Amino acid sequence: MMLETLGWNNQRQLEFAARAAENLVAGRVVSEHRSHFRVGTDAGEISAEMTGRLRNAATLRSDLPGVGDFVALRLEMGDGPATIEQVMPRTSALIRKASGENRPQLLAANVDTVFIVTAPDGDFNLPRIERLLALVADSAAAPVIVLNKADLTDDVVGMLEQITQVAPGVPIHAISANDDRISVVERHFDGNRTIALVGSSGVGKSTLTNALLGRAAQATQEVREHDSRGRHTTTHRQLFLRPGGGCIIDTPGMRGVEVWNTDGAAEDSFADIEGLALECKFSNCRHEAEPKCAVRAAVARGDLDAEHLANYVQRARAAVSSGR
Repeated sequence: MMLETLGWNNQRQLEFAARAAENLVAGRVVSEHRSHFRVGTDAGEISAEMTGRLRNAATLRSDLPGVGDFVALRLEMGDGPATIEQVMPRTSALIRKASGENRPQLLAANVDTVFIVTAPDGDFNLPRIERLLALVADSAAAPVIVLNKADLTDDVVGMLEQITQVAPGVPIHAISANDDRISVVERHFDGNRTIALVGSSGVGKSTLTNALLGRAAQATQEVREHDSRGRHTTTHRQLFLRPGGGCIIDTPGMRGVEVWNTDGAAEDSFADIEGLALECKFSNCRHEAEPKCAVRAAVARGDLDAEHLANYVQRARAAVSSGR
């Protein structure tokens, strides 16, 4: 069953029951093109177009189908393309503010874990890692940081310590995709999970994708020696099935990263911390190392979850880094 290998499960089947009664077919978007989508179904991968009704009903562009979305399809008789009638409820949505535009851009949907890929060369950038962590925190997916090309530095331990300081509690792996030293990250696919890769051009996302797939699915290029930057070898988002189980969504390199938030829901989710912050000794307390911090005191008492505070601190750092 192809759809099951793409992450379909009993819960999604229950949610789809009403659509199945309307003779619609379930599928998952594996790639998005200018005029159509490629969608994986139990009958194989097919071409599909979005209905005008679905387009007109979307409040935001990010409401439209994107890579990773499970959708309800109507199959046409003959050789005509299928039509996407509905986007099924998402368990997560990786959305950023589109570069140079005031609109949301959906990077990937229904992702379980996001690999934030960086490398120990001239493109190593802690503030960018913080911004990507904030992006993932908004998505409802779990973050994992991958220090790729670890063979390029003699101080892997030092670099991991730097990353830990900005990402407390987040799993971090040092690997070298070129040498196929990737077994440590493969466990994140257990349970047929979907993982998206994000990061700058040149950090080796495409090389890592190929290594995890066991084949050359994505084009790769050498980075420039003078600044360690690469060209966008991945030009569009695409979902790949792994032979060993699970799915990968590779994304084009991102330099500008800004979280999109339309309704203040993320800020509302930290109302408990904002309330406690009023009791801190310093009005500009960052809740990290300042004395008489009421927020950290609440964590120590067990009244506030430490991971919840870590997510709040990551978001605050990302906001400062991006000038917000």
